[in-house]
Amino acid sequence: MSREAEVRYHADQEAAKTYPALLETAREAERALRAKQAAHASGVELREAGVALDKAISAVLRAAESAQRATFGVKAYDDRIRRRKGRATPEGARWTDEVNRLRTLREEHRLTGVVRLPRQSAIPG
Repeated sequence: MSREAEVRYHADQEAAKTYPALLETAREAERALRAKQAAHASGVELREAGVALDKAISAVLRAAESAQRATFGVKAYDDRIRRRKGRATPEGARWTDEVNRLRTLREEHRLTGVVRLPRQSAIPG
């Protein structure tokens, strides 16, 4: 086990502690987006809410990935076999499923949930 792996492990443990708060932030961002959609807000407002949700999902995904790595253990940072064994544990499988769920959610949101606006012309017209 390398010193670098130990440092990364402790950093991941700290980042994993933020997961519940970041998940709640993402839920609030989703509620805000859904409220704007229900109120038939302008495209600019919908885009801003969509981008805010994307940032919130990305933050919670990073925290979940940190929790996943920390769950696998410090030896998994240097050894792919340890990572595979970590995924096979119930806790490791739970975090792996959560990371995959969040990645899918983020990609689906990026494809369908962020309003695309026409570009503004650079030439005043």
